[in-house]
Amino acid sequence: MFSSLTSHAHYIWLVAASFIAGVMNAMAGGGSFVSFPAMLSIGVPPIQANATNTVALWPGQLTSVWALRMDLRRDLLPVVTAASVIGGVAGAVILLHTRQRTFMHMVPWLLLVASVLFGISGPVSRWLRRRTSEPHAIRNPNALALFLALLPVCFYIGYFGAGAGFLIMTALALFGVEEMRALNSLKVTAACLSNFCAVVTFVAGGAIEWHYCIVSMVFAGIGGYTGAHYARRMDAGVLRSIVVVTGCAMAAYFFWRQS
Repeated sequence: MFSSLTSHAHYIWLVAASFIAGVMNAMAGGGSFVSFPAMLSIGVPPIQANATNTVALWPGQLTSVWALRMDLRRDLLPVVTAASVIGGVAGAVILLHTRQRTFMHMVPWLLLVASVLFGISGPVSRWLRRRTSEPHAIRNPNALALFLALLPVCFYIGYFGAGAGFLIMTALALFGVEEMRALNSLKVTAACLSNFCAVVTFVAGGAIEWHYCIVSMVFAGIGGYTGAHYARRMDAGVLRSIVVVTGCAMAAYFFWRQS
């Protein structure tokens, strides 16, 4: 009786966390700050929790790529694809070969780093908007240099991923991509491809807790659909602050657990 109640409580908490994660991802990003700790809290081992969370949230990224497909700079797709595939697979493989205890010790640091990345994404986004506010001639970045800049970011996405989106945009902007729609579409494409490679690697490695994954995937999708309707009505700065506070709170909790 008690174990049955506990099992139901686990699923209720996972449903709620997945829905909230979907809403957050639709509005500002950072849904993993809720869904990943939720996986851990219901007893999923750290590596499997990260892998399952990645698979559960990936379909939402795919729909975003489809929505932004007309804004892509197709001349840069080969470079972005190569960095995403190599980086995403490498990050996922390294994760699967990381010991559970080691990764668990890394969790609060990863959450803290991701929170900091979200925090500084605001000033960087404003810089990008200023940089792209006037018409610019289309420039062709050095393919090798851009690949080397994107590779470690895509590796991070395959390994953990939260907060990496604006790093992709920054790298592209520094190498001459100066149109905001192109920046955003390439960012979403790189993140989607990197995570897809991670998803394939995790599935092949048997790292997915499918009964939790499917529940999370469905309700994250519902949350994403709901959040998309309210995203334009909310202040971006407020949303980013909520994400950063949530991430820092989760990091503090896991630091406390390990003390």
